[in-house]
Amino acid sequence: MKKLVLAAFLASGLAFGQSKKVTDSNVQWWGYKIAKTEASSHNGLINVKSGDVTLKNNQIVGGTFVLDMNSLNATDLTGEYQTKLNNHLKSGDFFETEKFPTATYKITSVKKNADKAFPFMVYGNLTAKGKTNPVAFPAKISLNKGVLNITSDKFSFDRQKFDIAYQSAAKDVIVKDEIDMLINVTAK
Repeated sequence: MKKLVLAAFLASGLAFGQSKKVTDSNVQWWGYKIAKTEASSHNGLINVKSGDVTLKNNQIVGGTFVLDMNSLNATDLTGEYQTKLNNHLKSGDFFETEKFPTATYKITSVKKNADKAFPFMVYGNLTAKGKTNPVAFPAKISLNKGVLNITSDKFSFDRQKFDIAYQSAAKDVIVKDEIDMLINVTAK
């Protein structure tokens, strides 16, 4: 009887999927001024607060990552200028972290990609500042000894679709709409 219960439990895990919890992550961002170049940008990190990835037959079928927007940190500056930029990015001019302390990415599907360096495309919905829009990115995905790794190529999304808009008279002349990101996630 015990063997029958164990077999049923294992079969249900294969049929409905297996969930892996995010144990480590590295999310980098780049925001650009006037010209989209490295010389006219700021960059930094955002922490993943929590997350999980669902696998079925060792393939990703879903997942959710919750970003801690209060951890937003510019790493290209130090001291007073870093503090000023961090506070400005967290203000109502941009991410409004007091009202929207998290952003969420939900994986809806993963498909093969023609790019050999990043052979998968991860499709999902990003919710930031209460707005949800589709965002996809190319990625390397590996599963080794129960450890799942997802590493993206650098990808862009349009901040205006999330009402992340600089409230200056020259708002769109000074700050480009594209925000670039690079994601590394490990789940066990």
